[in-house]
Order: sequence, then C-alpha cells, then structure tokens
Amino acid sequence: MSDLLKEKSLKREKRTGKAPSEGRGKETTGKTKDSISTVSCIDELGHHDDNARMAVTMENTYQLGPYKRFPIPAVTDILKDVLTSYLQEEKYEVEWSQKMTKTICEVIRARVKDLMIPRYKIVVLVHIGQLTGQSMQISSRCLWDASNDTFASYSFKNSSLFGVASVYAVYIE
Repeated sequence: MSDLLKEKSLKREKRTGKAPSEGRGKETTGKTKDSISTVSCIDELGHHDDNARMAVTMENTYQLGPYKRFPIPAVTDILKDVLTSYLQEEKYEVEWSQKMTKTICEVIRARVKDLMIPRYKIVVLVHIGQLTGQSMQISSRCLWDASNDTFASYSFKNSSLFGVASVYAVYIE
C-alpha cells in the first residue's frame, strides 16, 4: 500500500475514533495482506445507559385471542365513579384542572389494572374543560384490531366544567 493511502487511513481512524484490528495482514478469505479492518470504540456505557432496564424476555404462547375479554361495563362504572367523585362539587380553574387531569388518569389506570385483565395494554385519556356554551369534539385514531381491541368512555358535566375520560384496551399477542 502506498504511503499516501496509509496516511489517509490513519487520519480517518483518528477522526472517527476507530482503531485497526489485531489481525492485520492475515490472509483471510478474499482479503489481501494489506487490507485494514476497523473496530468501533463504543464499548463504554453512555450516560443514558446508567438506568438501563432489564430486558424482558417473553416466550411465544401462540395465543391469538384473549382468554378473558375486556369488561367494558365494569370499566365504564369505574370511569363514572371516579369522574363523579372528583369533579362533582368543583369549579373550573386552569391550574387545578391540569393537576386533576393527571390525578384522575392515575386513579383510573390503577383501578382498571386492579381488574387483572391479562394481556391488555391500558391507555387512559382525560379531558377537563370549562363550560361556557361552546362545543367541543374529541377524536382519536389508532392502529386497531377490531376483534380484540376495545375502549370505554364516559363524560361528566356540572355547572362550570365537563370531564371526558376514555380507556383504550389494546390486546398484546
């Protein structure tokens, strides 16, 4: 290999942080004696890997449908109970509604998970708004398996605010 090519490869290695491999110049299938292979130097853990989660390994169950269907009436009762108990006597305030939306989502999610329905991923959405004579439309779109995935929804109104809660249950194969 000419001196010019060696200099260029050394400069490239310095720029990219790559070092030549140990077996340089060894005859391998289809490579010449002077071929250079490089190894990336990314063996150190990055700062984002400090709190790395354990990898969950799941075996195939070959189960294509749920053993227990998602109970829509029970979840609707949970939505009705939570929205009524949290919003019954409240007046609309912006800061309060931001905090209350998160609280209501967490309570609904915990109570739905207590039903112990296996193999469903639960998504909870709550909207709280002020009643001032306006109209509002809420819509959502999902990639959906109509035979297994489902949802439950409930809306609540009092004199100054409205609340809409939706729970989406997506089956995990």
